[in-house]
Amino acid sequence: MNWRTSLFVELGIMIQKDIYKFQNGDVDFGLSIPTEDHLFGYKGHIYYNLQLDTGKVISGDFPNTVTLDAGILLARIMKGPAGILPNTMVPSFSILGLAVGTGDMGWNGNVPPPATNTQRSLYNEIARKAILTSSFINSTGSMVGYPTRVIDLTTTFGPSEAVGPLKEMGLIGGDSNSSLSIKNPILPPNGVYDSTLDTTGKDCLVNYSTFPVINKPAGSTLSFTWRLTF
Repeated sequence: MNWRTSLFVELGIMIQKDIYKFQNGDVDFGLSIPTEDHLFGYKGHIYYNLQLDTGKVISGDFPNTVTLDAGILLARIMKGPAGILPNTMVPSFSILGLAVGTGDMGWNGNVPPPATNTQRSLYNEIARKAILTSSFINSTGSMVGYPTRVIDLTTTFGPSEAVGPLKEMGLIGGDSNSSLSIKNPILPPNGVYDSTLDTTGKDCLVNYSTFPVINKPAGSTLSFTWRLTF
C-alpha cells in the first residue's frame, strides 16, 4: 500500500467515525478530518495594529477560541422564524461588536491562561465597540463582493477608548444591546458550563481569546481585524 492509498484509507475511516458520531448524537461535524481548510470547522484569527501618539505602530496576531455558546447562537439563527411572530428564539444580532478587557486578577501579563470554549463572558471587560466593517474574503485574502466562507470583521478603539493593559477579548452578539452601553453578560465568566441555561436576552460571547498584554495608552489607536473561517 503506497502513501496515497494509505491516506485515503485513513480519511475514509475518519469520515465513517464522524458519520457514526452524527448518527448517535455525538456531533463533531468533521473536525477530525485532516483537510487544509478544516472542512465543516469554524475558526478565527485576530490581527491588530496599535498606533501610538508618537507615530510608532505595533502589530501582531494570535488565534481565537470558538465558544460553545457560538453553537447555540448559530442554532438560533439557523432555526429562523417559526410559528406566530415575534419569535424570541431568533437573536437580535449575529455578531454585533468586540469587547476587550484586562483579564482575571492574578494573571501573568506575559503568559495568560489559554482560552477555553466554555467561556461565556469576559473576566474584566473595560470597553466594547460595534463592528465597523464586515467583508467577504476569497482564498487569496482579498475582499470580494460575493459570499465566501471567510469574513473579516474590523473595529477600532480611539485615543480615549479601551485604555489599559488588555489581555482578553471576545466577539459578542445574540441579544446584546444595540447601544453597547447596556451590558448583560452571562455569569460567571467561566464556571461549570450549564448547557440548559436560557441565553435569550443575554450577551452571547461567540469567540474568545487571551493573549500577552497589549498596553494601550491614552492617545493611541488600536485596530482589530477578526478573520472568521466557516
